[in-house]
Amino acid sequence: MVRRPVAWVAAIVLFAEAFGIALVNWFMGIVVDRQEMSLAGLDAGMMSVSSKVAGLVFGLYFAFCGFVALRVALRDRAPAGLGRIVLISAAVVHGLLGAFTVGLVGWGAFAFMMVVFGLIVLIFMAYDRESGTDASDTVPGEGAGPGSTVTPTAPTAS
Repeated sequence: MVRRPVAWVAAIVLFAEAFGIALVNWFMGIVVDRQEMSLAGLDAGMMSVSSKVAGLVFGLYFAFCGFVALRVALRDRAPAGLGRIVLISAAVVHGLLGAFTVGLVGWGAFAFMMVVFGLIVLIFMAYDRESGTDASDTVPGEGAGPGSTVTPTAPTAS
């Protein structure tokens, strides 16, 4: 059973990513403020504050995603409701960021984004929503669940 360890690893990675995103954006805000940089006449102070606020917002978002993954690991149940929506949105964000980072940062950043994307998707794949069991425990053709290939047999005459 790999579902709990995957959820634990995803939670740790998302918490680390939340801290990293907040730290990088805060650093960028300080750099812009100290160098009095301007982009097309925009106020350097406003750009600095915007960078810091964006880092805080994205950091809190990824921390919340990490909290949802941590809750999945602790309860050993699939995410539901708002948690499910948040993790799906985090998977989409990592897919898009992965696509953008190939050209802007390089293949290493793309690989990291795809690992996080894979961990989030694996959380959903490891849990069977209907029965609450591990999806890897089911055998195709057994049971009466969706997707089973059980064919009815005709009664035999004796």
